[in-house]
Amino acid sequence: MRWDCERQGCFNLKKRPKIEQLVDCLPDKIAFTDVDGLVEVNSNFLFIEWKSHRDIGTGQRILFERLTWSCPATVFIVEGDAETMAIESMAIAWKGTIGEHTVSDIDMLRNKIREWVEWAKWNCVEEIKCTPDKPPFGDRGAWQL
Repeated sequence: MRWDCERQGCFNLKKRPKIEQLVDCLPDKIAFTDVDGLVEVNSNFLFIEWKSHRDIGTGQRILFERLTWSCPATVFIVEGDAETMAIESMAIAWKGTIGEHTVSDIDMLRNKIREWVEWAKWNCVEEIKCTPDKPPFGDRGAWQL
């Protein structure tokens, strides 16, 4: 991200949406989550979730399990210091299961990203099998409001 806090001000205050203002649109106690990193290669998706601690909340755990089960997605859950990029551990969510955290560092994360990219290049998703025929916005077309 190319943002100069000295010149442009605090990114979180200036550019991060206040998604808590949308919570009343959702059922029960669920809430929107932010995405720390996301990339697509050959219709495969890699998410990075960065935490300053090892624990993820119940909502995010369910999200990562269901996301990786229902679509071609992988989630790297990284425990570390975002300011210094020092990493303590990492876990991987894939096919509905979140693995155990293992000791890691920035080089290991970089290697895992490269390994995932090579895998994704050779594992093209040709068809999403669970795409509904009818869009969620009525009969006006998939993305017309």
